[in-house]
Amino acid sequence: MEDLFFIITERCEGMPSYIYPGKICYMKENRYLSEVSQESKVLPVKWLGSFIEYLVQVDSLHPLSKVEAALLQALDTEEERLDAFLNKVALEAAAGLKEGSSVFVEEKGKWQQGVVQYIGSRSRMLFPDCTSGTFFRIKLQDGSGEIWAPFPCVKPASETPVQAGDRVIFFPNNEIHARRGMVMELKEINGEKLAFISTDKNEQGEKGGSVTVPLGFVLKEEYHPSDVGLMDTDAGTGPVNSSSVSLNSRVRVHFGKGAVYGTVRWIGSLPGLDGTRVGLELDTKTGVGDGQFKEVRYFTCPSKQGMFVKMSSCFPDIPYSGTGDTLISSFPKQTTQGCDADTESENVPPISSEDVKHMLVGRMKGIQGHCNSCYMDSALFSLFSCSSVLDSLLFKPADPKDQPIQRTLLLDIVNPLRRRGFVEAGSVMRLRKQLQERGYCPTFTTDEKDPEEFLSLIMNKILSLEPPIKLCSGNRVQSSFCYQIFLDEPHNLILPTVQQLIEQSFYSGHLKLAEVPSCLILQMPRFGKNFKMFPKIIPSLELDITGLLSEVPQQCLLCGGLASLECKECFQDSAFSRNGFKYFCQTCSTQVHSHPSRGSHKPSPSFVPEGWSQAVAPPRDVMEMFAVLCIDTSHYVSFLKYGPNTTDWAFFDSMSDREGESDGYNIPEVRLCPEVGRYLEMPLPELACLQPREMDDVAKRLFCDAYMYLYQSPNAYLYH
Repeated sequence: MEDLFFIITERCEGMPSYIYPGKICYMKENRYLSEVSQESKVLPVKWLGSFIEYLVQVDSLHPLSKVEAALLQALDTEEERLDAFLNKVALEAAAGLKEGSSVFVEEKGKWQQGVVQYIGSRSRMLFPDCTSGTFFRIKLQDGSGEIWAPFPCVKPASETPVQAGDRVIFFPNNEIHARRGMVMELKEINGEKLAFISTDKNEQGEKGGSVTVPLGFVLKEEYHPSDVGLMDTDAGTGPVNSSSVSLNSRVRVHFGKGAVYGTVRWIGSLPGLDGTRVGLELDTKTGVGDGQFKEVRYFTCPSKQGMFVKMSSCFPDIPYSGTGDTLISSFPKQTTQGCDADTESENVPPISSEDVKHMLVGRMKGIQGHCNSCYMDSALFSLFSCSSVLDSLLFKPADPKDQPIQRTLLLDIVNPLRRRGFVEAGSVMRLRKQLQERGYCPTFTTDEKDPEEFLSLIMNKILSLEPPIKLCSGNRVQSSFCYQIFLDEPHNLILPTVQQLIEQSFYSGHLKLAEVPSCLILQMPRFGKNFKMFPKIIPSLELDITGLLSEVPQQCLLCGGLASLECKECFQDSAFSRNGFKYFCQTCSTQVHSHPSRGSHKPSPSFVPEGWSQAVAPPRDVMEMFAVLCIDTSHYVSFLKYGPNTTDWAFFDSMSDREGESDGYNIPEVRLCPEVGRYLEMPLPELACLQPREMDDVAKRLFCDAYMYLYQSPNAYLYH
């Protein structure tokens, strides 16, 4: 269950004197939902790094993302955190920085240029980022060394050309707060490039003003647009022809967290606001109301799907048609040639767990299958619909000859999937043709392939992604994009979990992980596509990989303290709760190996970091499942694990209605399958005795036909 993070923004009546605004706290999501459903006035939260609960008034708490909480936690005082939190633009800019970004960093009152080498905790081995805070380690450009800094001391250096007339955000030399304006003139004085900016507000917060700023401290606003408090924004990059925005037309609006899409329901003037305003009904619940403004109703829509914006903030969206049972013959044919970068190339975020039900579920949803494409449809749907763990594939620099393939993947497949919940068959065929024309395989447009063959081609040969899996065997380290589980005979697994399978495979192969992978793709043990080693495999919703990691501190299996010994002979000892790597502290190891049956065991020293306190329990590294690919009679389907509950599952089949196909085209479908949760909660003896024919059809495919499990690290988003 995920943690939700908050910052205390104000003192409320009755609040204890030791609770200050700027304090960062958290609570479990399920606990939060339970409290909110009971309309509680206070929430039981914990300070970061503490296990003690405090009751804090709901009105004084403001939600934070995990990334924001970690950035703010790096500051020393609550006052600094609150001040930095209120500077939304700088916080967003810092959250967008990546390793390799060019920045300016403040050291002893002087700003110097450098490059980000690392983003995360200064003691990641000891504490997660949200406890000790996210810092930036920056290599100075003048070669004088490296420094660590929290985000208020780091400013992005402009990496895109700024021109006169551009809307920008900028950081005045002696300020950490970002401001906004328009570039009126670019000039060079004594070798220094400067931008003369007409500011939206001056230093006193009044409208108007001007300032001259070094060009390196200026960024185009389109790359760092602001959030909008009341969903009323001045961040439009230019007015559009008013004839293109009319009642019931489709539009998009850009905000700090990406673009939102909706339908125009009202156009006119609002009291107290200048200019023409547009009332939108959004596709998702990312708005602020239901069509009312200051208690006057202007249109009607579902709660939290309504918003009012300036006309100049609206951009026409490509219309689309078609519902449920018919093929979408008028769906726009996107191309990779001549695309407008402003309208097509943005990073559309994955579909959130809250939006899956109304955006992704139904017939003609997902990716439309055509001509043996199910392996590719299922793989792309699993990787990109609700996860961004491999989004770097879409934006990393590619070889010029492979850029069309990357653009097709982004513009024709991933963006439409996340924006509308549907990708037409022609888009996937375009990708297949490009792969075939590049000479990677002469049968990409006709024959079925294995998902791992396709993924390896895209990630390795075409886009040269750094393999996420680093395997240690002795002194050798090998890299891989996915891991095939192999099991030596004999083993005592009958109804295994994925956790047991990977532990048994690593134990048999004498393998360890060199580091926590951002994405872990596991292939289940099979002999070919048809012969399955196990009739059923139980999905592990979380994968504890702590024991699989090389050179990290481990917990004692019995007391939970710091382990100093590992016993490989105890791996399959039935006296313990489950198979797996066994680590013990010295005291518990002596007790365990005093038993006559273990007298011959030879525990070996396990890794203990220098200076690690015996009183500090080592952290656990856990990966989260987000998708599963299954195969039955050469047909691939996929499952999404889209939410925190055991019932939050969705099933995708790109060829669900083959009788409705025309010239090889099929009707794809996504449907919810909460019944999976019932089997996950079933006692193991009962599940083991259950015959496949007695299981619900969809759930049976997950348990009996699993081919590939996809896991992601919850910390990947803090570091990448």
